[in-house]
Amino acid sequence: MTGSVIAALIAIGLVLIASPIIWNIRKDRYFNSEQFQALRSEIASVVTEHNEVVNYVAEIRTNGSFELGSSSSGQYAHLATFENNSTWNNRRDRNLAEYAPHVHNASLQVVRSASADPIRYLMKYFSIKADTDTLADVQRVAENIARLEEAIGNVSGREAAIASRINPPAFILERYAEQFWSQVGVHLSSITVPYPHYKFQYTSAGGNSGQTASIDLNTSTLEALSTTLVEKIRWTKSAAGQRALMTARLRGHIKERDRYTCQQCGISVAAEPHLLLEVDHIIPVSKGGLSMPENLQTLCWRCNRSKGARVVA
Repeated sequence: MTGSVIAALIAIGLVLIASPIIWNIRKDRYFNSEQFQALRSEIASVVTEHNEVVNYVAEIRTNGSFELGSSSSGQYAHLATFENNSTWNNRRDRNLAEYAPHVHNASLQVVRSASADPIRYLMKYFSIKADTDTLADVQRVAENIARLEEAIGNVSGREAAIASRINPPAFILERYAEQFWSQVGVHLSSITVPYPHYKFQYTSAGGNSGQTASIDLNTSTLEALSTTLVEKIRWTKSAAGQRALMTARLRGHIKERDRYTCQQCGISVAAEPHLLLEVDHIIPVSKGGLSMPENLQTLCWRCNRSKGARVVA
């Protein structure tokens, strides 16, 4: 057999391998295999738990609140129309001002100062006042953000564990990921954390230059904002003040103290590695409970959701 014939056969083989028809045949063979069907049945309970957590994440996202203050700059901009009717050949309007509740149009100095001292400028220009009502709003957003971050991370870990347990061929996840999860019976979550995004924006008069300082209200920013508010109003005994003390570090400490075990039903990460745990006030802050270690406990998401604001004996 000549070299040209061998090369031609190799080329034909590569074309066949790359053919969508071949990929489909391999995919169908995998999904119909006894090994895949057996593994799918074996992890049915894991899949059920995963999908329940996904629904819980959606519940947090739907019922949560993720709004704080807003800027008044450009609040009436929608009442006017703007048109650059310059006849110059070199128009310099590459940078256009954006008008929205979470955008503050300001001088260049304000934008640069906001990037150096974001909490102070966020409060000043977005009407975030140092009072207990505002602190309560900040804590509501912070709690929803923190719960979503942990829950979404938990869902991602579960999906990775399921995929590793079934261990599909690489091409299945590369080409047929959606069908794979559908075959397994997993309801994938496309939910992301809706971090409130604030922006300080400078746009020169001619639009030739622009600079922006952006602030995402993630857990770190919200905790810094809460701390600043508590220091300013000096009212940590209020419900909002107590929630402000519930930092990520404190939540981590309580989980570690409780050995990552639900204090109500007794399930732990030792039994379920991807268990979603939350930190709960034994006496709710709405009933005078404090954010002190002795009033905090670790609960699994099921027990915490069923407890709500009740005091459980």
